[in-house]
Amino acid sequence: MLIAAVIAFCVLVFVVALVWPRLSHSVERGGTKPLAMGGRAAGKAPGPLGRWLRKPFSKSQQAIHKSGSAGRETHRKLPL
Repeated sequence: MLIAAVIAFCVLVFVVALVWPRLSHSVERGGTKPLAMGGRAAGKAPGPLGRWLRKPFSKSQQAIHKSGSAGRETHRKLPL
């Protein structure tokens, strides 16, 4: 369920970045804040378990940032 939500949000961020590049930064931040909070909470687990539990949150944040930057880059390349 979480994977589908992250994928759907990445598609949303890409489309927003493609159409409104300036607005996409705030949408991107709005999606990464809950993931950052979850990653911080998961990272409090002791030892390597904390790193393992934090990894899905950080990978999801990376995916959101990557889709936003890809949308903005595609917008720059469009012949408008």
